[in-house]
Amino acid sequence: MADHGVFDRMITRRRLLATTAAAGAALLRPAWAQEMVHLPLPGGPGARQITTAFPQKGPMILQRTRPPLLETPFEVFDRGVFTPNDQFYVRWHWALIPTDIDTAKFTLTVRGHVNQALSLSLNDILRGLPSVELPAVNQCSGNSRGFFQPRVPGGEWANGAMGNALWTGVRLKDVLDKAGVKPGAVQVRFKGLEEPVVADAPPFMKSLDIDHARDGEVMIAYAMNGEQLPLVNGFPLRLVVPGWYATYWVKMLNDIEVLDQPDVNYWTKVAYTIPDTPFASIKPGEMDVKMIPINRMVPRSFVTNIAPGSKVNAASPVTLRGIAFGGDCGVARVDFSIDRGQSWHQTQLGRDEGKYGFRQWQSLLTLPRPGEYNILVRCTNSSGVMQPDTANWNPAGFMRNVIESTGIVAA
Repeated sequence: MADHGVFDRMITRRRLLATTAAAGAALLRPAWAQEMVHLPLPGGPGARQITTAFPQKGPMILQRTRPPLLETPFEVFDRGVFTPNDQFYVRWHWALIPTDIDTAKFTLTVRGHVNQALSLSLNDILRGLPSVELPAVNQCSGNSRGFFQPRVPGGEWANGAMGNALWTGVRLKDVLDKAGVKPGAVQVRFKGLEEPVVADAPPFMKSLDIDHARDGEVMIAYAMNGEQLPLVNGFPLRLVVPGWYATYWVKMLNDIEVLDQPDVNYWTKVAYTIPDTPFASIKPGEMDVKMIPINRMVPRSFVTNIAPGSKVNAASPVTLRGIAFGGDCGVARVDFSIDRGQSWHQTQLGRDEGKYGFRQWQSLLTLPRPGEYNILVRCTNSSGVMQPDTANWNPAGFMRNVIESTGIVAA
């Protein structure tokens, strides 16, 4: 259990109002670039602005201003398993986002197929329910979309649309139990405060099956990494769905509806669907494929301390380090190869902070002779699922998790 007192003292009306007011002013300013970064995207162009103009954010790669799409610079992931709040990636669907939230008036509504509708204040949530902590990776469904070939439309992310945090909040199950779920409930639908900018556009809503929503792991977070949620990461409340893609992690959560019929809203029925095939992969142009809502994450691993194109000394030991996550379960092992996958070498795993979070790994690497090498890195999760050696493809650019390759030169 988390220390409730710490967050009771941290989250006060005056502090939150001061924070969000300043954040709102910054959101309305243009996100001017301080410098540029080059992302090696095969479809190009890879040049992106680095901005510090967004509230409570340090240097971020600017993908889009309205709605905010901010990517974490990849070198951040070498600093530890928890991604700092000020460089945690940001992804919104609609541009109308509140810039000032009066925490004294904010309420979370629980309604629908329940015994009693609830209107919970932040104080009700902070002091009225047991608090919990959970490390978990939040990853955009389209993370790494910029590497898809042929190219697909959407935010052309490199590998930085992900982050790992220690989330603090309350169990969704406890909130639902407080309302009393009626027999016959099938799903729970979630909505936040973001609004469409176009008339009649569908509000952003996502649903979970009732058993998943009540599994005791799905939570409503009010803090990440020991601090209140940044405004653009969902303040004051966001849903945390460990092991599932971030489309379900609704930000600025203010409405929970228990349904007695399957949800058919646009964002569940049409958007964020994947081919019902191995690795969610089809051939470009393939038609009449059964589609299902995107769901569980898959394993991934990366080298973090050696950038592509780096020069290292041949025949001298070099530390190789990176991160991995198992997707919907823990990391069992991480292996690397320098001979295009003909042989693999097991790495040493770092501390296990939780089955849904990043896990650091490292090894000593000795390149036998001068020349060009590709370092391949592969994660196997605790369910025995291994990263594939062939990239998947689907028209939405979702769920990329091919074995990563980092090219280096030994001299």
